[in-house]
Amino acid sequence: MSEKIKENKMGVMPVNKLLFDISIPMMTSMLVQALYNIVDSIFVGRISEEALSAVSYAFPIQNLMIALSVGTGVGVNALVSRYLGAKDYKRANDVSTNGIIISVVTSIIFAIICLVFSAPFFRFFTDNETIVKYGIDYARIVGGLCFGLFIQALMEKLLQSTGKTKLSMITQMIGAIANIILDPIMIFGLFGFPRLEVAGAALATVTGQTIAAIIAIFMNIHKNKEIKISFKEHPFSWSVVGSIYQIGLPSIVMMAVSSIMNFGMNKILGRFSDTAVAVFGAYYKLQSFIFMPVMGLNNGLLPIIAYNYGAVKPDRIKETFILGFKTALALMAVGVILFWTVPAQLLSLFSASDNMTAIGVNALRIISFHFMIAAFSIVCISTFQALGHGVLALIVSVSRQLVVLLPSAFVFAFFFGLSKVWWCFLLAEVASASLCFIFLKHLIKTEIEPLYTKNK
Repeated sequence: MSEKIKENKMGVMPVNKLLFDISIPMMTSMLVQALYNIVDSIFVGRISEEALSAVSYAFPIQNLMIALSVGTGVGVNALVSRYLGAKDYKRANDVSTNGIIISVVTSIIFAIICLVFSAPFFRFFTDNETIVKYGIDYARIVGGLCFGLFIQALMEKLLQSTGKTKLSMITQMIGAIANIILDPIMIFGLFGFPRLEVAGAALATVTGQTIAAIIAIFMNIHKNKEIKISFKEHPFSWSVVGSIYQIGLPSIVMMAVSSIMNFGMNKILGRFSDTAVAVFGAYYKLQSFIFMPVMGLNNGLLPIIAYNYGAVKPDRIKETFILGFKTALALMAVGVILFWTVPAQLLSLFSASDNMTAIGVNALRIISFHFMIAAFSIVCISTFQALGHGVLALIVSVSRQLVVLLPSAFVFAFFFGLSKVWWCFLLAEVASASLCFIFLKHLIKTEIEPLYTKNK
């Protein structure tokens, strides 16, 4: 088999061309994903501020689903890329097939949990019955029908692992566009469809995910010839699952930690008002428009580094990291400019009240201080995962969001009030970048530099 397959472009194409060849389609699809996230909340905001608050309270649930699906995909992506770089095609296919199995099982487990526990979850935050009802409707649909999300995420990571990011982009964009089209139809009851309000937003989301999953399956079967999915030839294996989660579990925990952070921030901000929670939810939708392209860049960076690590090409690893960081820095600079120059206009997208705008303008400007520092941390975290050190990425994420961000948010809220809470983001990012620098310096010495010896 190895004689029939040529060297993958990730090992031979010039890095400056390769990174953008792989990343631009992913950045584009991530931008579309961010756009539909914003559009989703824009339509929900037109229902009422209570509806927007309900979706904001539901964000930790959605984020946990994404953590489970994408984290599994990250483990599969890194391992498949590394095994392909080492020309170990059997193990690459073992990982791919087992990744599908665990994605299906996880989606079933999560759907059951979400259907059972949505009601007590929302009642923990608020006694506003309108918000509770909206929240339960939303969470039960996006959670109970999460099969599409899990399969879409895994199949797209398989395409990305072999450098076929244009195909991955197509699946993501079709799903996102379907969501955008269906949102107003299902939310407001257009063209004879019943008016479902917040439930309509949820139904549009899962419909888009399911469409994208079906297309991604088709792409892998017919276009991804480097990977062969066979449940007979590559049966379920605990050792393979263990290897996937050795890399993927830290990513899952990192994103789950983000859910805990959102859970905690919602509780802290909810003590001031539901409007403060709506502001936080609007911020997360807006910042995704900046962070999503950077994540797309890193989704391209990860398989390149993993592949060249397996192929013992340290110069390409270093060049990829440096170019990725410079690009991420430029993208984050755009975010800072937008959040400082037009914060009120950004908030008006969500039909913000005068009170929400007053709180939000101050919040957006303060929070944006951490964007450019975050560029370094994000690129480092992807590099740690690509080299098989997901635990280091986990340590950084936990330290940032649980050890620094939440406690500092509580202190700022208690002693200085709502207007100063937002400084916790900058404090947390400085701590995160400091840890990343220490870990990166260690990995260069212990993992990258020894590769030069192997090449001699």
